[in-house]
Amino acid sequence: MSVAIQNLSSSAAEEREWALRCDMAAVFRVAARLGWNEQIGNHNSLMLPGEGPPRFLINPRGYLFQELRASDLIVCDLDGRVLQGSGELRKVAFHIHARIHVQNPGAACVIHVHPRWLTALSLLRDTELALSHHNNLLLNDRIVYDHEGDEPVHQNAEGDRIAALMADKTVMVMRGHGVTVVGPRVEDAFDECYFAERTAMVQLTALQTGQPLHRLPEGLRRKHHGPWGDKVDARLHLDAWRRILDREEPAYKE
Repeated sequence: MSVAIQNLSSSAAEEREWALRCDMAAVFRVAARLGWNEQIGNHNSLMLPGEGPPRFLINPRGYLFQELRASDLIVCDLDGRVLQGSGELRKVAFHIHARIHVQNPGAACVIHVHPRWLTALSLLRDTELALSHHNNLLLNDRIVYDHEGDEPVHQNAEGDRIAALMADKTVMVMRGHGVTVVGPRVEDAFDECYFAERTAMVQLTALQTGQPLHRLPEGLRRKHHGPWGDKVDARLHLDAWRRILDREEPAYKE
């Protein structure tokens, strides 16, 4: 645990950072329960509020999602330097997350994971989410599909390409890879990722029957491009998970 965390003062800024750390740690623990991450890989980041040079929270290299605590998250600048905490910033995490944060200030929270159903969708050559489930009416206009990311992200140029492709979308299904979801708050990115994964699950399950998918009328699209939590109970969803964690895994907020 870093000295800065051990000796938190009562200042509003430090209290706010600690609250955000606890939210992020909760997201890591829930993602582990849901099987979203690959062993010690995958990464979630959050820009910290406040004056001064931009800084973001992220998980250090080498930890399973299920063991991460609020105090384990490191603080980095947009050049990839670790400013606070103990640990190393994974290179691929830097190239994806920092470049999205640089190019899209509205993407305060970036979740990059490999959940079962969205990752399976990313492996299919021509399949995208159909306008078939009620979830799709809200979700589909917010998704972009990356058809070019055939290699791992090892340089800023690839991170910049991903960030530019994301543009004003909030969900990127990364062909042959996984998914990246962004939002202005932790709960927005978490809940939209959850929503997208469930939607992919029901579509791919339906396709297994060999029957064609029903298509809903185009006019029913919600056409919402603002914060995800403005339309759904994203904060309440994360709070509900935190109550479970408070009872079963309280160490997440240490």
